[in-house]
Amino acid sequence: MSESIVKAIKAEAKTFEGIKDLDPIIDAIGDAQYVLLGEASHGTSEFYTVRSEITKRLIKEKGFQFIGVEGDWPSCFKVNSYIKGYEEISPEEALSAFNRWPTWMWANEEIMDLIIWLKEHNQGKQSSNVGFYGIDVYSLWESMDEILKVLGDNQSNDIEAAKKAFSCFEPFERKPEYYGVSAAFYGEECTDEVVQLLLKVRENKHKFTMGPEDSLNLSVNSLVTLNAEAYYRTMVKGGPDDWNIRDHHMVSAVEEIANYYGPGAKGIIWEHNTHIGDARATDMVDEGLVNVGQIMREKHNKKVYSIGFGTYKGTVIAAKKWGEDIEVMPVPEGVEGSWEQLLNEAGAEDKILVFTEENKHLFNQTIGHRAIGVVYNPEYEHLGNYVPSKISERYDSFIFINETKALKPLTMRHVYV
Repeated sequence: MSESIVKAIKAEAKTFEGIKDLDPIIDAIGDAQYVLLGEASHGTSEFYTVRSEITKRLIKEKGFQFIGVEGDWPSCFKVNSYIKGYEEISPEEALSAFNRWPTWMWANEEIMDLIIWLKEHNQGKQSSNVGFYGIDVYSLWESMDEILKVLGDNQSNDIEAAKKAFSCFEPFERKPEYYGVSAAFYGEECTDEVVQLLLKVRENKHKFTMGPEDSLNLSVNSLVTLNAEAYYRTMVKGGPDDWNIRDHHMVSAVEEIANYYGPGAKGIIWEHNTHIGDARATDMVDEGLVNVGQIMREKHNKKVYSIGFGTYKGTVIAAKKWGEDIEVMPVPEGVEGSWEQLLNEAGAEDKILVFTEENKHLFNQTIGHRAIGVVYNPEYEHLGNYVPSKISERYDSFIFINETKALKPLTMRHVYV
């Protein structure tokens, strides 16, 4: 089987040497409304820089209007305010909003270059301004703070209802794990209060017009509050529920943003391969897991185009344990029989595979595909860092960078807060 796959890669892959070599992917994207850009780690420079180049081309050539990333809404909205000129701040100040571990995912030099480009692109434009948003679910307390700020700035009568709802969380000292244990095992949950608040805020959001994008900011922070409460409540119990809540939330956040931009709005989504690659093409489905890629395909079908990324060897930024200082770690050569090893065997050059109805069957075998998270130990990656995947069913295209280097964080020391 390996020989036939290597032969197919040699026949179907296109060499990737620079931005012009992205043409086959840009052409294949066609009229898609949502483009999902993956990564095989949260700490690889080339994954960020290549995604940036694709993003720029989609904005310039196909009129894409917003970027949604695997980050917190409040922190990313600071970047959005910078690139749209809502706040006169430096790019460093914008990225300093990422002050909660793992900060390096977005506070890095590669993202710095992109947001400077986005600001320059937006200058002088009105309705065509491109936005930058976080679609993840983790910012429970930060999102509650933002809701109170928007309601206060707008002198809303709903602010007292919000304060009452949020008072339910006060005993937990802004510690999600405290709330999760208390809600899951002792019945001390804040569900009713948050649901009522969300309904009230969404009902009245059209009234909030004093600040740029206030209605969107309020709507998504309310959605985060609701879903983060459910996420932390289920997380301590184990099982697939917390993962599924998180990925359903990310899709809902994308849809909120798209609705804000109007009918046919076009968005680019940056997330790990494990989120944007269709879960049905992996062993995730056996564990009862769904993900953004699957949900988006089910809801929007051909309007979605997903691009996976991978590497054979190199270096990466990660930490040995959650919350610890990060370091540059080696990425070992792909294990024998993995997609990474087979792609390297077909030639050590960087390459692109565009999957079509004619060639998909050549790459639909279930084979291990590397996934590196923010916590990583290269010595043990063979024990759990390979996701069995039918690569041509998981993605619409795949970009393979044979040897990669570590992401460049704005600081090499991070404190978990």
